[in-house]
Amino acid sequence: MKDLVLEGELMRPLDRIAGASVLKENGVDRIFKLEPVQSLPGCEQRIYLVRPTIPNLKIIANQINADVAQQQIRKYKIIFTPRKLHICDLVLEQEGVFGYVTIDEFRLELLPLEKDLLSLEIPQFFKSFFLDKDPTMIHTVAQSILDIQALFGDIPNIYGIGNAAKMTYEMMKTISEFQPDHRKVHPEIGHLFLIDRDVDFVTALASQVTYEGLVDEIFGIHTGYAEFGPEVTGTEKPMRFLLSGEDEVYEEIRNRHFSNVSGFLSAKAKELQTGYDKRHGLESVSQLKDFVSNELKGLKAQHRSLSLHIGACEVILNKKTKQSDFQEHLRTEHSLIECVETKENISYIEEAINRQYNMISTLRLLCILSQTQGGCSSLLYKSLVTQFCHSHRFEHMLTFHNLKKTGLFTENDQASQSSMAIKALSKSSFKSISKKLHLVPKFGEEMNLKNPSDMSYVFSGAYTPLTCKLVEQVVSREGFTGLEDVIKYIDSPHFCNLKPKTARGTASSESTNSKTILVYFLGGCTFTELAALRFLCKLRGWKILVATTSMINGNTMLKQLIEYS
Repeated sequence: MKDLVLEGELMRPLDRIAGASVLKENGVDRIFKLEPVQSLPGCEQRIYLVRPTIPNLKIIANQINADVAQQQIRKYKIIFTPRKLHICDLVLEQEGVFGYVTIDEFRLELLPLEKDLLSLEIPQFFKSFFLDKDPTMIHTVAQSILDIQALFGDIPNIYGIGNAAKMTYEMMKTISEFQPDHRKVHPEIGHLFLIDRDVDFVTALASQVTYEGLVDEIFGIHTGYAEFGPEVTGTEKPMRFLLSGEDEVYEEIRNRHFSNVSGFLSAKAKELQTGYDKRHGLESVSQLKDFVSNELKGLKAQHRSLSLHIGACEVILNKKTKQSDFQEHLRTEHSLIECVETKENISYIEEAINRQYNMISTLRLLCILSQTQGGCSSLLYKSLVTQFCHSHRFEHMLTFHNLKKTGLFTENDQASQSSMAIKALSKSSFKSISKKLHLVPKFGEEMNLKNPSDMSYVFSGAYTPLTCKLVEQVVSREGFTGLEDVIKYIDSPHFCNLKPKTARGTASSESTNSKTILVYFLGGCTFTELAALRFLCKLRGWKILVATTSMINGNTMLKQLIEYS
């Protein structure tokens, strides 16, 4: 028997692989969450499963030292995921516990959250790479791609935009030199597209309006699970539900614009009632038995799912669309992205700051303003920062330092640009990219949200995600040829590695794998982007697999940069 101590962020990913019952069957007596307490009760054997960070190591060392002081004899094993770092040995040695532990590593890499979605579940990648400039996790990303290639063959065409993308590609080549050649497998994936989150901050910051995106923003979706409270479930306690394509109702509504969800649920409820009413027309016992064994179970599952999603829709309506400022917030977002009515938009943002609207929502508007205008003038920047700090406390000066360092909210002065590594697009750059790629529809064009014809439906027809448009353009052109006028405005390195057509296989094999694309987001992917790429599959007849370091939205992205006192 042994106890298992888990880092909090690893509990949900581990649950997707081995739940508590499986762990119990394999000798785990008790499961603890890693917390800074001096000592823990339990068995004579203890296993720690943690990420290789210094804070985690300090907590573990303190607990071991507390046991030693109390003359408590235990065996300790530390399993680092996704890999052990050299710093781990150094810290354990400095803390005086290196001799008490045995060390191992567990390569918890890409988890299949959906049939077309894989995630490393490393949400801290964004802060680590883009704020702290720490490339340690690049190795994990590169290794995960090599593992995919070991299963499905070498990917012949690789494209990338961003520093992390370039470093990942270089790391893949380096690791390949030291690893034995895997068995030659016929390539099933034709294209790999690596893209950094900082290539397109606007998409992550804009309010999501697809059903799955809104569920993520209101309730939070973590490793495929959402926790719904009593207002949704109708029970006294909150409950966790796995949201996946196996749920027929959810599969139908997840990628829809929210305005098109309630109508579908209403029609589904009537259809379900018709299914239940069929039992009244059954005459023989055999017919009734067939109904109970074949149809009733499915009807009950759909009924449970339907009531759950209707309850979630009601909460979303109350929290979002019925708020007096939500429509104005959305209008301001769209105006900022269209680069129109700048004065009116700034006035609304100042009102949101001074009336203390939701802090993170206001920060999202500030960042969209900066991204679409190429940063703020020094005078405007100082005014907005001062007003925000007056309204939400001066500790947020550190928050604005983080936003500036990542390029989310910046000054566009030459002096500032020379002293900080700024990734923001200039005003002319954003407008030029939007115009050349048709990201923003022309004035007067309206989107049919019920039967959309373009990826921009994911933002009510106001904006097509830049990341998704780049995937469409680069893959269809098999490179960046013809996109020079766009790429020059994106302040990130790009690369393209194509294998000669003669080396890619026969014509039939090329036609099969050329339509299969792996898009890898470094720094997080939103459910809005996932919906847009799924729609792109329908338009183009492609098969797109999405891999990411984690799922992200504007709230979770900014929370990593906010400094709390």
